[in-house]
This record gives sequence, C-alpha cells and structure tokens, in this order.
Amino acid sequence: MRARASWRRGRVGFRGQSPDKWIPCSARFVCLGNFARGTGVMQIYEVEHGEARLIKEVEKPKPIKCGTFGATSLQQRHMATGDFDGNLNIWNLEAPDVSVYSVKAHKEIVNCIDGVGGLGIGDGAPEIVTGSRDGTVKVWDPRQKDSPVANMEPVEGETKRDCWTVAFGHAFNDQDRCVCAGYDNGDIKLFDLRNMSLRWETNIKNGVCCVEFDRKDINMNKLVATSLEGKFHVFDLRTQHPTKGFASVSEKAHKSTIWQVKHLPQNRDIFMTTGGAGNLHLWKYEYPAQRSRTDSDQTEVGVAGSVNLLQNATLSTQPIASLDWSPDKQGLCVCSGFDQSVRVLIVTKLHAA
Repeated sequence: MRARASWRRGRVGFRGQSPDKWIPCSARFVCLGNFARGTGVMQIYEVEHGEARLIKEVEKPKPIKCGTFGATSLQQRHMATGDFDGNLNIWNLEAPDVSVYSVKAHKEIVNCIDGVGGLGIGDGAPEIVTGSRDGTVKVWDPRQKDSPVANMEPVEGETKRDCWTVAFGHAFNDQDRCVCAGYDNGDIKLFDLRNMSLRWETNIKNGVCCVEFDRKDINMNKLVATSLEGKFHVFDLRTQHPTKGFASVSEKAHKSTIWQVKHLPQNRDIFMTTGGAGNLHLWKYEYPAQRSRTDSDQTEVGVAGSVNLLQNATLSTQPIASLDWSPDKQGLCVCSGFDQSVRVLIVTKLHAA
C-alpha cells in the first residue's frame, strides 16, 4: 500500500459510516461531514495528476452521517444521504443545492445507509435502506414518496437498540433481496425482503460497527461483520443449518475498533478493514476444501474457511472511520479519519494476491 495524495481540511469533521464515496465512472469522490458550527457539508474532489482538487463545496442545514450511490443509475449518479435529523435526501451532484428527493426517514439520527438496484448492480427495483438510533431499519423506493416499502422495528415491549450498520445482499434476481443490520449490543439480523421475515440472527458480543456482503448481486456467499473490540467475523452464507445457522471464522485484527470493512470490487475474496488506531489491514478469505458437510442428523451444515493478512499500514494516530474502493480502477481507494484528513491510496499487486 502506498499513498498517492493526502490532505487536510481542518475545519471539516468527517465522521460516520461511508462519508467518502467515489463517484462512479469518474476520477471524482465526495466527502460528507459537518462544520464545527453544526451544519452539514458535501465536498466534491477531483483527482488529477496525482493531486486532489476541491471543485465544489455545499453547506447543508444538518450534519451528514452517511451516503450511497447504490440506488442510482450510471447516467444520473445521484447520491443518497442520511443526516443527524433523521432525513433521507437524494442529491444531483451537478446541482446539489436542492435535493431531488427528501423524506423524514427516522425520528433520530440516520446512522447508516446502503443502496441496490442502481449502477447495474443487483436485479429488481432501486432501493435504499437506512438504519437509525431509533431502532428501526427502513427500505425506501425513491420512486415512492413519503412511506417506506419495508419497516423492520422491534415488537412492542422489546428494547430498541441503536442500529449502526446496514447492507443489501442476495439481489440476484427480481424477487429475492436481503438486508443485514448490525446493532450496538452485538446483534446481527438478516431480513428476507421477499418473505418479509427475519431469516437469521446472532450476537457477536460487541457492538457491530459494519456489515457487508462480499457481493450484492449474487446468491448470498459471504458476510463480514466488524466490531468494537478489534475482531471481525466472516460468515459463509451458502449453507444455513436450522439450529446452528451459518458457519463462521473470526479474526482478532488488533485491540482497537474496526470501523469499516470494504470488499474489493474486482475480487470478492479480498477486503480491507479500517482500524481505531489509524491503520488499514488487507485480508484474503481462503475457502475450505468442502464448504459444507452432513452432520449426525443428516442435515447440511456449513464449513468456514480461513483468513490471511496480506498487508497492513498505519496512516494516522487517529481512527480511520471510512474507506471506499474505486469501482473503476483496481486498487484505488479513498479514506478519511478522525484527524480530519482525507487520503487517496493505491494498493498494488492485487492481481497476484
């Protein structure tokens, strides 16, 4: 791993899940965050000749926590964001002063967001999922105003847990789609949107900072979940046992929080984790000789593989909270941390990993 460019925007705070996003089919990326005065900000940068140039900055009324391009077309490249006031907005970055879609999505802060059905990734309708401190996970269709198409919330009398992370997966045809959500108490819940049911749940004993499927647009294959205590879990989703659930392998990366995990777009078995000690770790998942076996009661049970560390680097003394791979150029990524710096990196020799 080597840095191509690094710069600091001292007056802007970049904190949240996915506040940095590459704009598809371009050499530009967006940074989301907030000013010290409590307003939100969107900054658009362009990478040119090894340097990053700020080409647009737009201030918003509320701090922005998260964003995604997952539900937009390649032609429009509209960005969906969640803010501290519970709002879901969709922006045309060519004219970002006024949103093209806006809804009061949650009663409290929108912690996390993901999209599918756009960018040619995933079959079916374009949809956005949001998770909030109010304990709910909601799925939105941008073509439908005001009300969500699905609402996953605790039953009456059940404690509402802070939802920290959401991810789409299993969108390999027009009917199937799943949402995975992680919560502050270590719960991971997998919702089947086709049957509108809870398909699977587990608890990893520490707050779940990030969940991501290795690919959104295939029959569920793997899921990585990261936690507060420096451990991440890789679940093999191809075989679900009725009582044991999914096979998994866990790895202790370091002692600090693993803020995020991002799979390489060009290779679903390679992923990067970002650490609370300012470090990045690059991993590769190795499949077992057989991914399932028959147990004593003649039921198929999954077999977990192993995880190998390919490379690691320390970039800062502060946590690296966000990272996004370029979908167009293998190895190119952008990350930001609590030191209010944004860095563009290039990871080489990935084809030989």
